[in-house]
Amino acid sequence: MAVDLLGGDDAPAVVVDGALRAMRADPDLHLLLVGPTEVADELIAALGPAQRARITVRPVRDSVGMADHPSAARAESTVRAVVTAVRDGTADALVSAGATGATVTAAVLGLGRWPEIRQPALVATLPAVAGPVVLLDVGGTLEPRPATLARHAVLGAAYAAVAHSVAAPRVGLLSVGTEAGKGDRVRRATDPLLSVEPLPGGAHYVGLVEGYDVTLGARADVVVTDGFTGNVLLKAIEGAYAMAGGPPVGGGAPRAAALLGVAGTVVVCHGSAGADDVASGIALAAHLWRRRAIDLVSALLDGDAVADRSDRSTDTEVRTS
Repeated sequence: MAVDLLGGDDAPAVVVDGALRAMRADPDLHLLLVGPTEVADELIAALGPAQRARITVRPVRDSVGMADHPSAARAESTVRAVVTAVRDGTADALVSAGATGATVTAAVLGLGRWPEIRQPALVATLPAVAGPVVLLDVGGTLEPRPATLARHAVLGAAYAAVAHSVAAPRVGLLSVGTEAGKGDRVRRATDPLLSVEPLPGGAHYVGLVEGYDVTLGARADVVVTDGFTGNVLLKAIEGAYAMAGGPPVGGGAPRAAALLGVAGTVVVCHGSAGADDVASGIALAAHLWRRRAIDLVSALLDGDAVADRSDRSTDTEVRTS
């Protein structure tokens, strides 16, 4: 796993701590630490000889700041270097808690997008009363068009089937009500698209769902929304757990998300992630790679019916500005 040592609000301290916890929890884990040598040395010094043998360092001193424009990822930096490591086969997956826009940009430029995926999506899995709920997008594409949301529904259904073994996932579109015609122009245009969209893994579209369906999980296993709304919702759920005195028994809102739609395993941690969050992000990346989740999701999409879909992204998109 390639780890961006300089990504995140509290990097490098929490990243070093999180990587250390991940190493101790997983005896088969090998890490490529990307960042200043002196930072990597802090982690290595805390490990025993056998664990040190599972550490490799790639010295990079520059990083993309949390307030920097995503285009900054084009320059030499830790986030660009972890992407390059995956592209070159030096690493199997990458983890960064840096700026989401920069990480997504670097991954798209360095790894390339899957066919028919114009906008990759960040997918998170939330613990719900009736079982895990896959939520996407949570920050990758802030203002998607209807056709993009429809493709994200396909991504989410495949991810739920592969990563969480959900049989015949139920897919819902997040809106302000469940009745047909509810929501803004994008939601009203996306709803009929999803009603006829072929979904992989035996998935089926259940229609519009509301915010409480994300935490209850009774109506949908996959909830699709734009990256702006999804990110706000995710952080609101985190705040609600804090008010309630802690997350449910099944775990809290995730502080890491997988990027779907690029040719590699990419995990983006919360910018304000702590050490435990970084460790869980590294564990998620390892889990996805071991299950070949990204390859299997891509394969499900390749097997999906694509007839008459080649022009859909231009014929049915509704501009919102």
